[in-house]
Amino acid sequence: MTRETGSAQSVWTATRWREHPLRMVGIVMHLVLRELYGLFWIAAGVNKLRKDWLTTDILKQVFEDRLTELHPASLQVMFLQDFAIPFYKLVAVFVTVSELYVGVALLLGLTTRWAAAIALVNLLGFSAGGYYDASLIPFFALGIMMMSWPSGRWLGLDGRLSRRYPGSRWF
Repeated sequence: MTRETGSAQSVWTATRWREHPLRMVGIVMHLVLRELYGLFWIAAGVNKLRKDWLTTDILKQVFEDRLTELHPASLQVMFLQDFAIPFYKLVAVFVTVSELYVGVALLLGLTTRWAAAIALVNLLGFSAGGYYDASLIPFFALGIMMMSWPSGRWLGLDGRLSRRYPGSRWF
């Protein structure tokens, strides 16, 4: 990694702003997108809690309704019938908890890259379940972007924790 993106050194210096103004604007834009992406995931997780995904069979009903909208020979139908519907309670717990984790982690800049990876796993699951459309492309792009740069080190708890535990993969 380059010194600017991989070290635990502060990027918030006047010298860095003078020497790399476009890079610094990019970092600020990245951080704004990270916070917005985090808010999206928290809102999604809270919505699932409000709809009682963890205590009802609402997700099973959602999956069964989706089956009627898909081509019977599609991979999405096979995924829903062979995995998602039989394990809907496990899926509901994973999706709800992971959405809340991703949102909180991105907002705090804590285990940012891991959180982005879990967001991508969720998005892949949504796609496999037949909920893919072009509106997911920006979410995939944001997830890949969040995994690619250490924004939690720029602004967040990852910076402090990476200095304390320099060899850790988590930060």
